[in-house]
Amino acid sequence: MNYGISSLSLIPVRKEPSEKSEMVTQVLYGEHFEIREQIVGWCNVKLAFDGYQGWVDGKMITPISTRSFSKLENSKSAVSGDIFNIIPINAEQNMMVVAGSTLPVWRPNLKKFSVNKETFKIKGEVFYGKIKDLRGVAIKQTLKYFNAPYLWGGRSPFGVDCSGLTQIIYKTIGIQIPRDAGEQVKVGKALGFVDEAQPGDLAFFDDEEGNIVHVGIMWKRNKIIHSSGKVRIDNVDQFGIFNADLKRYTHKMRVMKKIIDPNGTD
Repeated sequence: MNYGISSLSLIPVRKEPSEKSEMVTQVLYGEHFEIREQIVGWCNVKLAFDGYQGWVDGKMITPISTRSFSKLENSKSAVSGDIFNIIPINAEQNMMVVAGSTLPVWRPNLKKFSVNKETFKIKGEVFYGKIKDLRGVAIKQTLKYFNAPYLWGGRSPFGVDCSGLTQIIYKTIGIQIPRDAGEQVKVGKALGFVDEAQPGDLAFFDDEEGNIVHVGIMWKRNKIIHSSGKVRIDNVDQFGIFNADLKRYTHKMRVMKKIIDPNGTD
């Protein structure tokens, strides 16, 4: 078994091969990966989408062939837009997919996709191909996560961390960015002032040692959507994020980045 795909709503990816180990990320439905190492009950995987590595429970993996992996790498996929969607497998079984899930080998005219030689049909919002209003769609999708609980390593509406939220939103609009905030900050064009930021731009925040520890999505003027305790909306300025409930700054501004169409085509 060299390759796999998630046919579950999500698969926890752990730092070490143990259920007690911290979850570092999640594989969402339809995302495929390379299996780099196997031990009893566990597989070390490298996700095709962002290159992230970690350990997953071997029972959760749906194996795919080298040929299928290559096909997935070279075919166009769609991304689910609804917070969750129920897809019928047969007369007795259904499966749930969450927003940001991959719909491999997408046939837009039929609204069908394929996972491991099985074909499924999905209703609801699906994103595929070129999106005209990238910023508008990014904000619309981000607001769907409002009040979703914070979860370290989470990438779903049922639990998401700060960089998991930004990565999934950008995945939805067809832009691939790294998994962690410390890597995401290396992408895009820096903005000098908060007033330069447009909806969908990213703002990064650091700690006392200068390490990037948080990221959020700029919305309206001086407003940011981010995952901190839950996905919430707070005020933001050149100093950082001001939490009105706590009446204090909670995150120190480091830099804002324009990633959506950095060549100025948006």
